[in-house]
Amino acid sequence: MNFFDIVGPHLKELSGNEHKLFDFVVKNMDEINGKSIREVASLCFVSTATFLRFVRKLGFSGFSEFTTVIKFTLINHNEQTSNPFTVPQTNYRNEYTKNVEETIRVLKDDQLKRIADKLADHPDIFLFSKDTTKHLTEYIKYLYAMSGFNVIFPQDKDYRRLAEQQINDNSLVFIMSFNGENAEFVQLINKLIRQGISPMVVSITGADNNTIQNLSDINFYLFTDEITVNDTDIGSRISVIAIMELILYQYIESYGGRDFNFKQIKH
Repeated sequence: MNFFDIVGPHLKELSGNEHKLFDFVVKNMDEINGKSIREVASLCFVSTATFLRFVRKLGFSGFSEFTTVIKFTLINHNEQTSNPFTVPQTNYRNEYTKNVEETIRVLKDDQLKRIADKLADHPDIFLFSKDTTKHLTEYIKYLYAMSGFNVIFPQDKDYRRLAEQQINDNSLVFIMSFNGENAEFVQLINKLIRQGISPMVVSITGADNNTIQNLSDINFYLFTDEITVNDTDIGSRISVIAIMELILYQYIESYGGRDFNFKQIKH
């Protein structure tokens, strides 16, 4: 019984305010767990009737089922071990697939279109990532560069410091940080704010309440298991690629005909 399995099919039906409620729920499951509907509604600054309608719109029969599923989702998350292969491989394969599906399922069309509109102005694109994610970012750089964008991907701290100085109001900045608390990237965003520089900042982080997503203009949730081998994080980052590809494909769909005579071939 997983929260995201139940709500996934209903996300496209939510209004703008309901999407904000959904974001709050995802970020604050631990705080919501065990509280009454009045307490949760108060946290969200809505009436109990409004929150109950929202819960039912997500696919739950009522608040009791809603809190029960959150409880079991949290238990299942906390029971994950550092080595998922302690379960049968076929089971983990299912979980692996679900992680990718959940990442894609919660993407919001309006956010994809907003970034596509920004790409239509052909901004300089800055990619910031570290550790495991840094290696797949090379592919992302290639993908966007081949699509005609000027892409800056500084791979060590000294180069990242130089790259920061090139960011301006017209830039598009992607920050990929699983735990969303990387001190260097938090400092980068705060520095831009202090200097009055306002690029579009898009972050890809884990689905919890973290500093980087709260400082970003747009945040995408990344669902993946944390896998560590020989003190190295090798958790899957396929979902990061999926998000970045879908952003690019949204741009191609919206502006490809204008920018490079793109035509979609239907089979």
